[in-house]
Amino acid sequence: MGHVETSEKEGIATVSISRGKVNAINEVVVEQIQEALSRIQANETIRAVILTGRGRFFSFGFDIPEFMSFSREDFSRYLIKFTDLYARIFLFPKPVIAALNGHTIAGGCMIASACDYRLMVKGKAKISLNEITFGSSVFAGSTAILKYCVGTVNAQEILYSGRMYTAEEALALGLVNTVTSEDDLLIKAEMAAKDFAAKDPVAFKSIKRLLRRHAMEEIARFEEESIKEFVEIWYSETMRRNLSRITISP
Repeated sequence: MGHVETSEKEGIATVSISRGKVNAINEVVVEQIQEALSRIQANETIRAVILTGRGRFFSFGFDIPEFMSFSREDFSRYLIKFTDLYARIFLFPKPVIAALNGHTIAGGCMIASACDYRLMVKGKAKISLNEITFGSSVFAGSTAILKYCVGTVNAQEILYSGRMYTAEEALALGLVNTVTSEDDLLIKAEMAAKDFAAKDPVAFKSIKRLLRRHAMEEIARFEEESIKEFVEIWYSETMRRNLSRITISP
């Protein structure tokens, strides 16, 4: 079943997550985003990417009810795929613009943070890395990317508090770059994408790698260990009890 839709217009590809009410992320969604990115990377006529969601959510994050039934081995396999996805977005050779159409939570926020530029709708939508509120940790990669986006002090505030931020609050922290109305979101995302697309692609790719090299080195050193630690916490008795209280409608 297709949960990721791709369209192209004037050299800009739009990749939309479309999985039920909350766009919960599972292994199929991760694989389909990867497949879309591979096609986009191979297509020289596409100069930039917009990543967005359908409905009132960009993404709720992990499909927790689905993963509750996973074995440690299967869940570890998924986590490797998921962390590989945000690392790929973080170093994707073409500009990636996140058009955050609604709530952007946990794993959804990790993916958004990996993009080059983030626009978010104002109003009721919230963005958060709220893992600490239900007893979970995060990953070395997501932490390195967050610090790259907002700095160490703000990253600490975001991760320790687990707060749900409005678009305006996220803008003040550097978690998003632009706040806009729902009606203007894709229009402004296209404008940002075209501005990035106008840059020399070889120079852009080189500068992007230079800017993000330190974060990628941190990911290479610590990601595997952090995934193992995440799994241990995920399967702890306290964590399983907390997760059982979380319900979503994928």
